[in-house]
Amino acid sequence: MPRKMPGNILIIILGLIVYAVYLIISAVVFLIQPIVIITIICGGMLIIYQIYSNLYFNSNDFKNIKDSIKDHTKNCNELNHHIEELKCSYVNIKSYDYGESHLYDNSNYNFKRKEWSKDFKSNLKHNCSATVCKNASTQPFKYLCKYFDIEINEETLSNFESVLNDFAAAEQGKILLQNERDLILNNISNSIPILIYSFSKNKLIKKLGLEAIDLSDLYFPIYTFQYVSPGGNSSSKCDIKLNIENLDKFIKHLHDLVKFRKSIEGQRALMTSNLREIIKIRDNYTCKKCGLSINDEKNLLLEIDHIVPLAKGGITSENNLQTLCWKCNRSKGSKVEARQIIFNMEKGIIDKKKL
Repeated sequence: MPRKMPGNILIIILGLIVYAVYLIISAVVFLIQPIVIITIICGGMLIIYQIYSNLYFNSNDFKNIKDSIKDHTKNCNELNHHIEELKCSYVNIKSYDYGESHLYDNSNYNFKRKEWSKDFKSNLKHNCSATVCKNASTQPFKYLCKYFDIEINEETLSNFESVLNDFAAAEQGKILLQNERDLILNNISNSIPILIYSFSKNKLIKKLGLEAIDLSDLYFPIYTFQYVSPGGNSSSKCDIKLNIENLDKFIKHLHDLVKFRKSIEGQRALMTSNLREIIKIRDNYTCKKCGLSINDEKNLLLEIDHIVPLAKGGITSENNLQTLCWKCNRSKGSKVEARQIIFNMEKGIIDKKKL
């Protein structure tokens, strides 16, 4: 028979276990105590700061600062809205609509076919063979025109030039708007408590009435050629993003293919980023309508406008382009400005036969 453990030894072992547990608990408490204290202190400071910031934003001092810049705030927000409108310039090209269907796998085997899930429906996507997908990556503009039904004519070229003009203005506008907002904040920084300016800048911007600026380029259309193997085990795709750089190149590609009417052949220019800058330099970075220039307003957004709108038969040529500030260009719309046309006719800038 096994021998029983003496009672005093059992008591000693139990005592050691209890003592070890006590030491462990003491060590944990010792380690946790500073963390708890620090957490309580930090939480208290955060609550005090939130109360302080709320009191400040409701104070007369802040209201006076907000009132002093309300005109600048309004101008910034209006420019922000204008930029968002420019981003909505529409490129009316899409893949051919073959209708809708649903593909099901009824095989007896549990094939994963993981690539089938990537085969989504979109007007900006063309499902194609592996060969077409590969060729689209080497000759993107040729295949974009072919498979997205882009007609090679003057109207298409003019449409893409308008899109480029709007997108280029939007991209420049985002930078100028950000600079203008930073300038406003810098001018009032000495009047704002350093704690508020340092730790609550986003809240400060919102309380001042300045709207958020979307600096992303998600509005650039992306056209996709996608190949998915019949078995659903492999796939490839080619994305063509019509950003400013690609639009410049695409417009030149279209220009080389378009057969112009003899009446405008040799007179028409390309609305490229380079031409936009040439017109601004020619006009001394000054709005031809209100006379405002970048010397008067450092972060002034200048846009290129057709004197005789395209919708009225005007063409893209240096003689028919002018620099306008964004406010004057927005207010003009597609209205023909009679005084400007008469002035240009008198100066011989625009041929009367074109009107």
